[in-house]
Amino acid sequence: MGVTAIVGANWGDEGKGKLTDVLATDANYVVRYQGGSNAGHTIINEFGKFALHMLPSGVFYPNVVNVIAPGVALNMDDFFREREELIKRGVPEPTLRISDRAQIVLPYHKLFDELEEQRLADKKFGSTKSGIAPFYGDKYLKLGIQVGDLYNPDELKSRLEAALVSKNILLQHLYGQPILKVDDLLEDLLKQAEALNPFVCNTTELLNQALDRNETILLEGQLGALRDPDHGIYPYSTSSSTLAGFASVGAGIPPYAIKNTLAVVKAYSTCVGTGPFTTEITNDAADELRKLGGDAGEYGATTGRPRRVGWFDAVATRYGCLIQGATEVALTNLDVLGYLDEIPICTEYELDGERTAEFPATSKLMQAVPIFKKQKGWKTDISEVREFDELPIEAQEYVLAVEKLINTPIRWVSVGPKREQLIERK
Repeated sequence: MGVTAIVGANWGDEGKGKLTDVLATDANYVVRYQGGSNAGHTIINEFGKFALHMLPSGVFYPNVVNVIAPGVALNMDDFFREREELIKRGVPEPTLRISDRAQIVLPYHKLFDELEEQRLADKKFGSTKSGIAPFYGDKYLKLGIQVGDLYNPDELKSRLEAALVSKNILLQHLYGQPILKVDDLLEDLLKQAEALNPFVCNTTELLNQALDRNETILLEGQLGALRDPDHGIYPYSTSSSTLAGFASVGAGIPPYAIKNTLAVVKAYSTCVGTGPFTTEITNDAADELRKLGGDAGEYGATTGRPRRVGWFDAVATRYGCLIQGATEVALTNLDVLGYLDEIPICTEYELDGERTAEFPATSKLMQAVPIFKKQKGWKTDISEVREFDELPIEAQEYVLAVEKLINTPIRWVSVGPKREQLIERK
């Protein structure tokens, strides 16, 4: 019982969706508390393989109430599309609740995201073009549209008019594009509002009442610690906080309610997008690791782009666990490394001619050189193993070496993409 935050300790794509899906078996609520449909969670179960971008990862359990909380960037098109796809593929209709305080990703957010990436050309930040940066820009400029605004047409029109003043100037004079018209936007939004209405409620009251009943709540984070705009590899970050510390704000529950923070970590490193990535490997070694990684290789669930890959970075991961306040770790994709005779682990960086175990700010991180030690590989398939002490001794030693380096207990070890391929260390 209680509240558990499930977050990433690295660059994202660590396997948080799988962990949320597994732990949701015993949960009452699964809550998305930040971000939008700019990153996906891949889940494999008896219904098939799914990439969720907008929906919480508890949607496969009829007993779970799935909440899109105030901190989320709600893309209504993606919400409806994903829900319809689930039902079409035989998943029982999930229980979904959307906060009336959540803000909406509007068509012009995606438009500006695309136009700005085009304008930046080779200096772009690797956006998924989901409209997230323009969305959060509007939110903090107080030009955003809340879900509750959809049900007051006069207020909605007034807010759209205010938002479009500066946007139409930029469209004309910076991007050379036609201007946007309020009435065109208004008509579509009012139609979507009608379809959305059955799901809308005060989720803050809903979750706090659940706390009073001592029900189990999972808070599902997006991306990873190193993409946080304050503590990560800024400016190659996302636009919302990816940390468990923000979960209480984004979800609308007290910070003291979060009793456990589960940080998800891959047994090697992956990264989608630009920015410093110290342990990155290239050429044939990267192709081989990328091909073997995950259920269908290392490709972004949202973009389809090949993920950059590298060896395990204990410096970055220890830092990620630290700023997440991780109480425990789930180590995923251990099975992928079974093809290697020796497995490198980055234990320190060399920076300005000196060794350091501290994760530096971006400007210094660009110059960091990884220092590796090597662990003996196990050279066998471990995907059918279900107990930690039945793993090859070399695989056990790899997990124990990682655990010591990141200074956080590893409770879960994943040896494949399916639910049953998750080992709990007793």
